Amino acid sequence: MISRATIAMALVVALSACTSAREQQINRQRSAATQFLERQGSVGDPGRVAAADFAFAKMAREEGQWTAFRAYAADDAVIHGQNGLVPAQPWLADQDDPEEAVAWGPNAVWSSCDGTLAATFGRFIEPGGMVGSYVSIWELQRDNGYKFTYDLGVPDDPQPVPEPEQDIPEGAIVVPGLTAVEGRIADCAEAVPLSPDVPVPAGASADTTRADDGTLEWTWLHGADGTRTVVVNWLRDGEWQEAVRLVAPANSQAGA
Repeated sequence: MISRATIAMALVVALSACTSAREQQINRQRSAATQFLERQGSVGDPGRVAAADFAFAKMAREEGQWTAFRAYAADDAVIHGQNGLVPAQPWLADQDDPEEAVAWGPNAVWSSCDGTLAATFGRFIEPGGMVGSYVSIWELQRDNGYKFTYDLGVPDDPQPVPEPEQDIPEGAIVVPGLTAVEGRIADCAEAVPLSPDVPVPAGASADTTRADDGTLEWTWLHGADGTRTVVVNWLRDGEWQEAVRLVAPANSQAGA
């Protein structure tokens, strides 16, 4: 007679076999996907970029706003201020941390196929309650981490109606309009089609920076009237598409 223990053991073995087979299938699929991406040259990882942005915001809250900016700004980083691009590190060196930092978090991340360049779009809230949107451009560093090379913030106009007060977990980032983070990677292509030129208004200054593989690029513009704009384009579904555009009207308060 077969005991219940024997039956139980047989079931465990059978389930283990099924699990192993499923795990093997998953591993094969993962390996195939990894090999494909390696062949295509894709190492883009939007999750790591989003994590860097969140860690940046966390450091600002815990150690000081400008302390965090100094730590996460690349050597050649710029902040798009009302009068044009401001070299970040020299400007930040003269700034004292405010008592309370701006809080922010990314909503979306776009990465080049090779991971050398990425952009985050997110929401921020200032200590006084003013909220708005921002775009940061991130570049892969030699240590395989990310630092921002460009930052533009724009307050909402009009400002949203404040939400009722509620119990908020300690350390949480609560910003109107901040939801789940979406990560996207540009197409991997051996031959990248020519990207469209971003129109530059008369009297405006502008410049474009491209990823090493050419699958993502961003352009800043500073209008004669003080309007500040950043446009991110990327290669998706075989064609160039606009990922995000953020415009700060002249005399808007956010920024350096």
